[in-house]
Amino acid sequence: MSGPARGLNQVRDRDGSSPFPEWGERLDEFRVYLSDTRQLAALTVRNYLTDIEPFGEYLRREHRTDFRSADRLFIRSYLAWLISLGYVNASISRKLSALRSLYRFLKDLGVVDRDETDLVTAPKKPRRLPGVETVSGIAALLEAPSRTSPTGIRDRAILELAYAAGLRVSEIASLDVGAVEFGTGEVRVIGKGSKERVALLGEPAVAALEIYVESVRKSIGARPSEAALFLNRSGGRLSMRSIQLMVKKYALQAGLDLEFHTHTLRHSFATHLLDGGADLRVVQELLGHSSPATTQIYTHVSAAQARKVYLAAHPRARRGRAAQVASIEE
Repeated sequence: MSGPARGLNQVRDRDGSSPFPEWGERLDEFRVYLSDTRQLAALTVRNYLTDIEPFGEYLRREHRTDFRSADRLFIRSYLAWLISLGYVNASISRKLSALRSLYRFLKDLGVVDRDETDLVTAPKKPRRLPGVETVSGIAALLEAPSRTSPTGIRDRAILELAYAAGLRVSEIASLDVGAVEFGTGEVRVIGKGSKERVALLGEPAVAALEIYVESVRKSIGARPSEAALFLNRSGGRLSMRSIQLMVKKYALQAGLDLEFHTHTLRHSFATHLLDGGADLRVVQELLGHSSPATTQIYTHVSAAQARKVYLAAHPRARRGRAAQVASIEE
C-alpha cells in the first residue's frame, strides 16, 4: 500500500473507531439525506462519504470531539494535511466540496451554528494545456488519405478544412454546400450559440474541397433535400462520430499521438497561427470565441513550445550553476 491510503492508515486507530460518538450518527443521517432528499445515485452517495472519511481521521488525530470545532483555520490545516499525505489538488478539491455539503446539512439540522467551509479556498487545479501537434505532424496527417478513392478524397477535404479553418467537429458536420465560397476562400460557419462567423481557407483546403465537390459528392448522389457538404456512402449527412473516427484512423496511420482527436486540429490551428505572429484578437475571431480569455490559453501553449525548443537547442540552456562556475574558473 502506498500514497494517501498508506498515510491514512498510519494515523488510524487500531480499533478503527469514529472520532467521537456523534460522528457515525450524523453521517448516517447525511447518507439518507443524499439518497432520499437529493436522490443521488448510490455510487455518488458512496463517493461523498468516502471523500469525507479523511476529515474524520483528521478530527481524531487532532483530538477534536465534535463538529463545531472545525473553523476556517482548522479546515485549512486539514487541507494542508491532505497535501502532506500525497493527495493531488483535484482530489483535495473534491474532498472539500463534499465537506461543504456535509456542513451545510449539519447547519440546517442545527448541529453546528456556523459553517466556515465556504471561507476556505480549494487548491487550484493545474491548468491543462490543449494538445497541439507539430506542423510536420499535421502535414503527415493531411497526406494520409488516398488521393484516388472517393472516401479518401472526401476525408482529405475534411482534414484540410478542419486545420485550415480551425473548425469544431460539430461545425464541420453541420456545414452545407452553400456555406463555402470557393472564389474568396471563405466558409460561413454556425458556431456555439448559433453565432455565425466567416472562417478563412488556404489554397490547399480550397483545392481539396473543389475536388471533393466536383468528383465525389456528385457521384454519391445527394438527396434532393440534403444540402450537407460532407456525405456518407448513403448520401446522407456525415455524422460527428464518423468524422471523429476518421480523424483517429488517419492520425494512427500518420504515426501521431494516440490522444490525437478532432479538437487537436483546432488547437494546432490556433497555436500555429500565434507562432507565426498572428494577433490574438484575430485568432479569437477565427475560432469564434466570445471572450479573448478563452483564446488566451493558446498563448501559454506557444510559450510552452518556445521553452521546449529553447531548452533543446540553446547550448547553455541546461547547464547547471556548478558547470557555469567551473567554466568561469577555467
